[in-house]
Amino acid sequence: MKKISEIKAEFESLSLEEQKRLWELYQEDTRAGVQKLIEKSRKTAEAVQKERLRMEQMMEYEHKYEHLGYLCGIDEVGRGPLAGPVVACAVILPKDHEILYLNDSKKLSAKKREELYEVILREAVSVGIGMSSPARIDEINILQATYEAMRQAVSKLAVRPQLLLNDAVTIPQIEIPQVPIIKGDAKSASIAAASIVAKVTRDRLMVEYDKAMPGYGFASNKGYGSSEHIEALKKYGPSPIHRASFITHFV
Repeated sequence: MKKISEIKAEFESLSLEEQKRLWELYQEDTRAGVQKLIEKSRKTAEAVQKERLRMEQMMEYEHKYEHLGYLCGIDEVGRGPLAGPVVACAVILPKDHEILYLNDSKKLSAKKREELYEVILREAVSVGIGMSSPARIDEINILQATYEAMRQAVSKLAVRPQLLLNDAVTIPQIEIPQVPIIKGDAKSASIAAASIVAKVTRDRLMVEYDKAMPGYGFASNKGYGSSEHIEALKKYGPSPIHRASFITHFV
């Protein structure tokens, strides 16, 4: 009879789909440790199946418009902070992608966002990133700066999409047809992917700014107006990456 540690190693060496044959193979093994391995594998399989069904719902818009050709999800991060750029991302996912756990980036842990960021960059047909600086935000206002970053993100795609799926907005001065979707980052896999890449890109940038300009807590607050950030702003005055038009109440 195999040791439980050997059976555990067997489970760990196989994909979830392949593990199913082990359920039958060891179902007569009455040892609690073996039954726990089977139960854990079953629960994981059930959770993955549930996630696949959720992702199928997240592909509703993609399926609706896939006959048009390449579909591009667009989202932005950083409209609200007192410091740092606004970052937009455009993502074209393959029609038959099998990426799970895509969701509004705010609903995911930082660790999960980082994992998915790598998967998206690896699997996507193309990814484009655009950003508008704090100075540009002050110059043309946050809404126009956001649109500019979105246009920049689309322009950086390696292939031209036939349709843009946007999170709630219609981007001016762009010729490609657009479908604005309210709360799109929770309803469309493509927009969710763009949301994740934009968020990770901006968060990493703010961590780097924190190293260059310590004192404001950019690594933790990402430029948003936390009480500590506002106190630092009053104490040290604005940094080169603060948005002058956003901080008039504090300095």
